[in-house]
Amino acid sequence: MTRNRNDRAIFGNRIAPLLTAAWRSVLRVVTPGGSADSLWAALGASPAERTAALEQALDECVEHWGDDHPHTITARNNLAGKYCEIGRRGAAITQFERALDDAVRVLGEHHAQTEVIRENLALCYEDAARFAEAAHHWEQLLSHRLAHLGEHDADTVLTRARLAEACRRVGRFDEAVTHYERVLDGKAEASAEETESWRIGMALALRETGRLDSCREQLWTVLVRRRRRLGARHPRTLTVHHQLGLAYARSGRHDDAARVLREVYRHCLAAAGDPDVRLLCLRVRRDLAAAYRAAGRPRDAAALY
Repeated sequence: MTRNRNDRAIFGNRIAPLLTAAWRSVLRVVTPGGSADSLWAALGASPAERTAALEQALDECVEHWGDDHPHTITARNNLAGKYCEIGRRGAAITQFERALDDAVRVLGEHHAQTEVIRENLALCYEDAARFAEAAHHWEQLLSHRLAHLGEHDADTVLTRARLAEACRRVGRFDEAVTHYERVLDGKAEASAEETESWRIGMALALRETGRLDSCREQLWTVLVRRRRRLGARHPRTLTVHHQLGLAYARSGRHDDAARVLREVYRHCLAAAGDPDVRLLCLRVRRDLAAAYRAAGRPRDAAALY
């Protein structure tokens, strides 16, 4: 489910570089005097020069139109996006918060530009591990999108998924499960990666609420799909396979945990040429040894070392 909007800082693996086309459209709007071409040339330089160019664009907007003009608000949003992209999260959050306050006051709570800025701020809070604040903004966005787009619109589904993850991160596990269930109701289109990620998030929330059978069911579903899609020895398949073994151990089913973790360990040994798998292999061996000891098999545990 991809999304493109003008005047938006585009985020990926938490916050990814902004798309060229989106920046060009932004520059046409926010640069006084029609100097977009010269500023775009500056943006093609180093990250520091690009940031300086966007800072200059904001200063020019403030001077030309004032703090409360929509173009100034847009310029502030996109400078914040650049700050976030280069890792200046504190500065990014400050600018996003200012842009959101201005947008709410000038444009209104439900204006499209206000919504974009609020989403960017929520993403930036996530990137800074400030999940309680992120959840607050995802809740507001979800309420608005449910009212205007409906339950199964792609934007609504993604917003609910973000809220579910934020709730899980701050210990609101029952709320997280409820939101994940709504996301996974099968009525919205989603990629395999998205669906698997949501199921894993739901499994982790279920585990914390003590619903261990349901937790294992979700992990098993993801494992089956990843084996089919990626192969049994892919790092992402092995990661969820490992989680399934730990879920059995947490349930007190130590023989089952040992069986599952032994299978994971064998796959890890076979794929140990991958550096990521080698690191996982050490963790799986440790957990397999613990499962053997819990199952009353100390000799098998000792044989691993």
